[in-house]
Amino acid sequence: MEQFARLLDALTYTRSRHGKLRLIADYLRATPDPARGWALAALTGRLELKAVQPSLLKALAAERVDPVLFALSHDFVGDMAETISLLWPDPPGERPPSPTLDDVVEQLSGLSRSAAPAVVAMLLDRLDAPGRYALIKLATGALRAGVSARLAKTGFAQAFDLDVEAVEEVWHGLSPPFAPLFAWGCGAAPPPTAGDVPIFRPFMLATPLEAPLDLADHVAEWKWDGIRVQVVHAGGQTRLFSRTGDDISASFPDVTLELPAALDGELLVRGEGQADGALASGSFNALQQRLGRKAPPARLIAERPAFVRVYDLLAHAGEDVRALPWTARRQRLEALLPRLDPERFELSPVVEARDWEELATLRAGARDAAIEGLMLKRRDAPYLAGRRAGLWFKWKRDALTADCVLMYAQRGHGKRSSLYSDFTFGCWAGDGQLLPVGKAYSGFTDAELAFLDKWVRSHTVNSFGPVREVEKSLVLEVAFDSIHASTRHKSGLAMRFPRISRIRSDKPAAEADTLAALLKLAS
Repeated sequence: MEQFARLLDALTYTRSRHGKLRLIADYLRATPDPARGWALAALTGRLELKAVQPSLLKALAAERVDPVLFALSHDFVGDMAETISLLWPDPPGERPPSPTLDDVVEQLSGLSRSAAPAVVAMLLDRLDAPGRYALIKLATGALRAGVSARLAKTGFAQAFDLDVEAVEEVWHGLSPPFAPLFAWGCGAAPPPTAGDVPIFRPFMLATPLEAPLDLADHVAEWKWDGIRVQVVHAGGQTRLFSRTGDDISASFPDVTLELPAALDGELLVRGEGQADGALASGSFNALQQRLGRKAPPARLIAERPAFVRVYDLLAHAGEDVRALPWTARRQRLEALLPRLDPERFELSPVVEARDWEELATLRAGARDAAIEGLMLKRRDAPYLAGRRAGLWFKWKRDALTADCVLMYAQRGHGKRSSLYSDFTFGCWAGDGQLLPVGKAYSGFTDAELAFLDKWVRSHTVNSFGPVREVEKSLVLEVAFDSIHASTRHKSGLAMRFPRISRIRSDKPAAEADTLAALLKLAS
C-alpha cells in the first residue's frame, strides 16, 4: 500500500504526460501480482469496492481530532481526504505493519455497513499520511491523480513494450487483477483473447483543421452534437461503449439491439418531428438527462428515446473491415443500414459541396441545426486507432462567448486543493437579479488562476461550507460550445463546455450580459 500511495502522490504532482507514463510503467514493472493488477484497476476505474461514505470518515475523524481544528484545517486544505490523512493521530506505541494493497482491496470488497467503522479505523491506524490519503481515495471511489484510463493503459503497454491498441482490443474481456494481461506482458503466456464477447475497438480520432483541403480527396460529414459511441454485437450480446471505452449499455437499452456488426456513431436522443425523412435529434442537454443513469425508468426512455447516427463500419458478419479504405467501408455501411431498425439507427449523411467556399458557408449555418461542425476524411483512409495526422480532420464551429459575473468559488482537487479554481458565474435577469448560468474550472493560465485565487480570498462576503460567495464585481468572458434551455437551473439555461477565456477587469459588472441575450443563443 505504501508503494501505491507514493505512486499516487507522484502522479498528482507530475504535470507532464511522459512523466506520468514513466511513473506508471516503473511501478507496474516493479510491483508483484496481484497488487499491480489492483493498482491498474484503480487507475482505470475498474476497481469496484463498496464505497465508504464521507459521513463515516468525518465521524471517525471527530473521535480522534478536535472538531474545531478539523473544521479550520478542512476549510484551509479544501480536501477531506487530505485533511483526515494529515490530522489522523498515530496509535500509541509502535505502529502496526502497513497493510498491502491486496489486504486493503480484500477488506474493503467485503465490507458491511456495521463493520465499516472498525475496519476503516484499523486500516488508517496502520498507515502513514500518504497511505491514509490513498486509502480514503480508494474507499470513497474518488481517486483522482490526473490520469485517464487511456493513459494508465498506455503506461502498462510501455512497461512491457506492447502496443496499447492491442491492449485495448482485449481489455473489456478481462477482469481485475488482470493476471492474463500481466502474464502476456512478462512473456509468460500468449496474448489473452476477449473470447466471443463484444469488444471495444479504439476510436479513430481527428486533428484540428488548419488549411483548406482538396474535396476530390476528402469527404465531409457533419459532426453531431451528442456523444461518440460504438455499438458492438458478438456472442449473442450487444454492448454500447463510450469514447473512453466505458460500457454504457445499461443506460441506453433502447439501442443495444442485436445487429451483425460493430458500428461507430453518435448517440443522440430524439427531438421534435422529422426532418426530410430523417430522425430529428434533441439537444445535448436532453441527452444529458439520460447519461449516467444505470437503470433509466421506462418513462424517461419513452420521453427521450435514443438512437445512433452511424458514421462508420468497423466489423461486419465476423469480419474486421477497419483496414479497408473509407469508400469501401461506406459502401458496406450503406448496404447494411436498411436492415437495421430505422427508429434506432440512421446513416450520417455525406455533406455535398461544389467547392471549399460552399462548404464553409454550410459550416457557418451548423449552429442553427445543433451541429458541432464538420469532419473531413480522406476517401482512401483505413480506420486506424488514435489520432493519425493527415487522415481525419475536425472543423468545429466557432465558440460562443458571454460576459458573466463571478458569484461563487470553490477549491479544486489534487494539486489545486489549496487554490480556488472552480468558479460559478451568472448573468442579469430582467428584475436586476444575478442568476447562475454555469460553472467552469478551465481555460485560464497559471498566472490568471493565481490572480483569481487571490481575488476570491480578498473579496469573499459569505461562506457556505467549502463554497465562498464573492462580491458581484468581477466580469469573466466565458466561452462555451452551446447553451440550452433547462428547467434544472433557476436561470433556465445550461451551458455546454464552459471555460473562462478572459478576465474582464476593465468591464463594470453592470455591463455584463443578460439572460435575455443568452436565451437568443439557446438551441
